[in-house]
Amino acid sequence: MSETKFPTNWDEQKVRRVLAHYEGQTEEEALAEDEAGIQPSDTVMNIPHELVPKVRELIAKRQR
Repeated sequence: MSETKFPTNWDEQKVRRVLAHYEGQTEEEALAEDEAGIQPSDTVMNIPHELVPKVRELIAKRQR
């Protein structure tokens, strides 16, 4: 069995807290949280997985 690896500054307890937060949300709470993270100047869209690296690259170039 392989050892579980967590992102920097994360451990199993933090992962469990995050999971409990999202699993305990109602649909309305989840929607409100999603909408709170969107700025008026943002556009949200579905992008095919294989294009995500290119889109991230374009966004990074624009922010420079």
